[in-house]
Amino acid sequence: MLDRLLEVVRKIAAEEVMPRFLNTPSERKSDGSLLSEADLAAQDAFAAALPLLHDSPMLGEEMTPREQEDLWRRGARGLWIVDPIDGTNNFVNGLPHFAVSVALVRQGRPLLGVVYNPVSGECFYAERGKGAFLNGRPLPLRSVPKKLHEAVAGVEIKYLRSGKLSSRLNTLAPFGTIRSMGSSTLDWCYLASGRYDIYVHGGQKLWDYAAGALIFEEAGGMLATLEGDEFWSGKHVFKRSVVAALQPELFDLWLKWIRNNQ
Repeated sequence: MLDRLLEVVRKIAAEEVMPRFLNTPSERKSDGSLLSEADLAAQDAFAAALPLLHDSPMLGEEMTPREQEDLWRRGARGLWIVDPIDGTNNFVNGLPHFAVSVALVRQGRPLLGVVYNPVSGECFYAERGKGAFLNGRPLPLRSVPKKLHEAVAGVEIKYLRSGKLSSRLNTLAPFGTIRSMGSSTLDWCYLASGRYDIYVHGGQKLWDYAAGALIFEEAGGMLATLEGDEFWSGKHVFKRSVVAALQPELFDLWLKWIRNNQ
């Protein structure tokens, strides 16, 4: 099924997403985020194609909250989770950093995950218990031992609820350098590949983490939430925070620093 899913993701990206790159109408949703014609076209294409791979309904980012919640309640035996374009702001503004993300989830846990950047051609994917890969190469691509003060950190300040933590990340940051590139699904994959070392995000949506977190875990990464929950707990399904690191030694130091500065 994973091989067929990779074919579907690449095909829909080629037919529905890339022809509209740099040339698509867009509008603001009620939450202020952007919605493009390409998001809707790709989501419709996935809704038609995915049930043919596995007979499960699809939950997409561009559905209404009521539709999403209803699908989640009824989808314990299997549910496709789709972000047709993660990084729509980048996509609409011509920045080549966005991705198509698809996961198959059962009983709250992802079984398959694919994150594809159609500009770079990089396709990250994983099947639970079978490792993570980038275009056939096992992840991580590199694993260089680092001190926390040397780490490259993926940090999304905007969604951190703690003003204290936001301020200290800006003024007392324990890491070497910071990145915030506008695509949560690719953030996970950059962590999994060793491009980032540590990560914090105050609240990702279900479609932001369903595929990416599986890829990261299958690459050997460690993760928790800001609230102290086990990451895959049943709490906060539709908006979940994360603290993560690829190397166990960095994870312990990073999580301790976060806990002490919230």
